[in-house]
Parts: sequence; C-alpha cells; structure tokens
Amino acid sequence: MNKLILGDNLEILKQIDSESVDLIYLDPPFFSNRNYEVIWGDKGEIRSFEDRWSGGIDHYIAWLKERVEQMHRILKSTGSIFLHCDWHANAYIRVLILDKIFGENNLKGEIIWKRHNAHNDAKNKLAVLTDTIWYYSKSNKFTYNPIYGKHSEKYKSTFYKYDDNDGRGKYRLADMSAPLGGGMSAINKETGKPNGWYIYKGYQPPENGWRYSPETMEKLDIEGRVLFPKRKDGSPDYSKRLSLKRYLEEQKGEILGNVWEDIQNVQSSKERIGYPTQKPEALLERIILCASNENNVILDPFVGGGTTVAVADKLKRNWIGIDQSVQAIKVSELRLQKQQDLLSKPFAIQLHKYDYDTLRSSNAFEFESWIIQQFGGISNTKQRNDLGIDGKTKEGIPIQVKRSDNIGRNVIDNFKSACERFDSKLFEKNQIEKKPIGVLIAFTFGRGAIEEVARLKNHDDLIIELKKVDEIVLIAKKPKLSVSFNDLGLNSKELRDIEFIATGESEAGIEFYAWDFNFDQQKGFKADILIDKIGKQTYSFKIGSYQIAIKVVDNEGLESLEVLHLKINGIVHQN
Repeated sequence: MNKLILGDNLEILKQIDSESVDLIYLDPPFFSNRNYEVIWGDKGEIRSFEDRWSGGIDHYIAWLKERVEQMHRILKSTGSIFLHCDWHANAYIRVLILDKIFGENNLKGEIIWKRHNAHNDAKNKLAVLTDTIWYYSKSNKFTYNPIYGKHSEKYKSTFYKYDDNDGRGKYRLADMSAPLGGGMSAINKETGKPNGWYIYKGYQPPENGWRYSPETMEKLDIEGRVLFPKRKDGSPDYSKRLSLKRYLEEQKGEILGNVWEDIQNVQSSKERIGYPTQKPEALLERIILCASNENNVILDPFVGGGTTVAVADKLKRNWIGIDQSVQAIKVSELRLQKQQDLLSKPFAIQLHKYDYDTLRSSNAFEFESWIIQQFGGISNTKQRNDLGIDGKTKEGIPIQVKRSDNIGRNVIDNFKSACERFDSKLFEKNQIEKKPIGVLIAFTFGRGAIEEVARLKNHDDLIIELKKVDEIVLIAKKPKLSVSFNDLGLNSKELRDIEFIATGESEAGIEFYAWDFNFDQQKGFKADILIDKIGKQTYSFKIGSYQIAIKVVDNEGLESLEVLHLKINGIVHQN
C-alpha cells in the first residue's frame, strides 16, 4: 500500500523488509549549520534538527550514514539510490558513506543540477549555482532507462530543415541502406546478395542492400515516410537513392548526460507550495523514469513537501514517504489528494495518534487492512469469501477485525469456528501449545465477549487474544474548528470579496489550515491553499452558489473539516 509515515526515518527504515524497494531518492537537510534548515518549525523537526547539529561534520556524516546503511539493506539488487546534496558535504558523503556502503564500482553518476543563475553576490565570490545528486546502484545489474532532453534550437534548425507542409512538421533525411554487420546486410546464400537486395519502385538498392524488408519498406511508403528523388521535370530520378523522413516531433530528443541545466527551480513556478527547499517535479520525474518502471516501489525517507511521492503517484509507481514533521506529512497528503482521480490508487497515513471518529467512519475494508498492518500482521487481499478472516500474523495466526464497540459473545463463537475452518492443523497445534488460535481486533469488547474468551481458555484450552484498537495505535481527539466570514463588498472587477476566518482549537496546538474554494463532496478535498498558518483568507466570487471547505490540522496530524454553503446574488447568504 502507498503510505506516508510520520516518524524518525531510521526507526521506520529498520522495519521495512530487506530488498523490497526499487528506487530511493533522498534530499536530506544540507550541512550548512543555518537555522533555515528548520523549515516547518514543528516539534518533530526541531528535535531532529537539534540532534543533527549537536556535533560537526563527523556527527552529520554518522547521522546520515546509519540511515543510508538501512536504505542499502531494503534496496532490491536491481535498485538504485539518488542522494541530493550541496557543496558543503558532497565530498564527505561520497567518500565516507556511499563508496563505503555501495562500493566505488557502483557509482553510476554525479549529476550536476543547475538550480539557479548567479545573483549580485557573485561579484564578491564565485557563486554556487548547482547541487550534486549522487547516483549509485546496488549491483552491476540495475534498472536504467536512457534519459532524453529537448533538441537545441541550433540542432533543430541545422538538421530538421525540410517540410512538406502536410501538418506533420519538419523532418530530416536519413540513409536507408543496411548497416554492415548482419540483418538485411547479411549475404543470402541462395542469391549471393545481401538480404536487403531488391528493387523498389524502380530504385536500385545500395551496395549493402536496403535497411528494411520489402514489407516494412511498403509500410513506410504508405505512411508517406519515404522520399523518392525526382528530376526537375517531376519524373523519378533513379540515379539517386531513397531517403527516410525522420520527423522532429517523433524524435526522443538528445540523450542527456550528468549535467542538467534544463530544469528550473520552483521559486516562481505554479508548483510552489511554500516549502523553501521544494524540488521541481521535472527533476523527480527524470530520476524516477530513469531508474524505475511502472509498479516499482519508490521510497523518499525525507519526504518534505511531497514532490517525490506526488510524481511517483502520477507515474504509476508505488511509493513510501517518511518524515519526522507532522506538517510535511499532512501537506504531502493534501498535495496527493489534489492530484488524484478515480483511477488513482488509495494511500494510507501513518501517524502517532488517530482520531476515534475518523477511524470508526472510515471504509471498512481499508480500516481492516490498515489496522492489521499497524498490528504487524498481513492483511487479506480478498474482500469476499474470506471465511471470516481478515488477515494473519507473521506466524500465520488468523486475525479478524470488527470496526465497532462492545463486541458481544456471538462474535467470539463465530470467530472460533472461522479459525478452525481457516487452518484446522494450525488450530490444533496452537491449542496443544497453549498459543492463541486467533486475534480479534475491535474498539471495545462487551462483558459477554470477555467472559466467553475466559471460559474457552479455562475449559477448552482455547486462547483467543482480544486486542483493542487503542492498544495498537494511540487514539486522540481531533481539533475543533469554527469558521466565520465578513462581506467586504464589490471590488474593482465587480466581484464580491469575502473574508473567511477559521479558528481551530486543540490541546496539541494548531499546525496550519488548508482551503478548498470549489469543494465537491464526490471529488473530495482539493486544496487551493495548502499552508495557511493564520487561518484567514480573502476570496473573490461571481454571482452563484459555492461550497467552501476548510481543514485544520493540529500538531498530532489530526484534522477537522468544515464546509460553508454560500449563495451570492448581490448579498451573501450562508446555508
């Protein structure tokens, strides 16, 4: 399952199975000893910041190295890692971390990304315009797809100079003779001529024969891709060879090396979400396309503003994002929600604490799968015909989940029978060894259920383990949210300005607000404003009816949603 995980990435990486990830991209905090590295400003990030800078470069390298060691373990043998850094520590990172863990021979490239142009400070010192992205594979057999960039204007004007004005654009002419070394240039034993030796529409073959078979040649001809040389009077010129038309729009572009100058940063981009070290989607798209294929697993252990997981999701990859900041996880969640559609895969959020009301009202199958994974078990992929079993522990003990309170005795009776049907030999073995025959997970258990479990244990030597949800994950209260508004009247464009004021309350403290000014219940929350620390926004409306949704997120990552229904016909009405 695609998931965003809140927590220390070192501890979470230790829990991920070995050789289960295809590609890792990490953009750890740069070694610059500046306070701007504290980006979100929440407790988790500040604590991590203090740990990271308690020593000098040796401490920073040790902090990063133990995380990269875990990343090496969880990478598949065909996997790769891309580590993004700057000049402060790139040499240390290569020599002391990557060469030692992955091996010098597995260095596949030092990518130099030019992220901006020189500013005024370049008058006083040599400006640093680039970042380094170290690219290592785990073995000598790794996934690699060549990278193509756009053709330069000079290249296009020099080579693509023909145009038939048929709407297909400009093209260049390519030789149609067969290259030496086999294929159509190989000598046919029966004729003593190359395999591509045939006359096509009166045009003699080249010395090595044609590059294409007669069938392919005819197909190219029908598609209008063959240029037939003619004399000035328009008659065929059989003294010249045929040429292939290669259209510019169909070419992949120039193959790229390790210097990337064609990807701009996001400072003035529509992608910008207010995250200071946010990387452009084009950068992550290039890396993901280069070193993975569809349905591969992509991991970003410093998810930050969510660019890696957002791009991986668009490119039909599976993904895991980790961060110690609540705000990073929640902003990434909102970003993913905004871009997802009906065909997108669902994803899970793993926090420190969870809201009871949200869990109780969530999709039943998704909740079953999620809580079993939180328990450390393996969820059942079937939604039907599961014989009453929703998953199993790593030892194979069946698990059943009830998304309800006050579970009664009848559930225990049915679950006991389901466990025996599931695996009768395991059932008998666990009974003899006095181990649980099954695990039942619910929010709370009634007196009847508790008494029946005790009776089965005392009289039948059958142990059923009852596990409450709040014993698996911490349950907390979600924040309260109230919203008011002020009608500011018509503006210069004859639109009505409305000022909205959101007020959140939480014992944990409020992190931020998010706004959707075109809320659609069926499509879900699609944030127009991702990060609002104050809770105040002004928006302009035409005459009509609107739904405005506001989310508040607290320091535990819990959230509340309020929806305003406004009707504007010269005067504002709230429903």
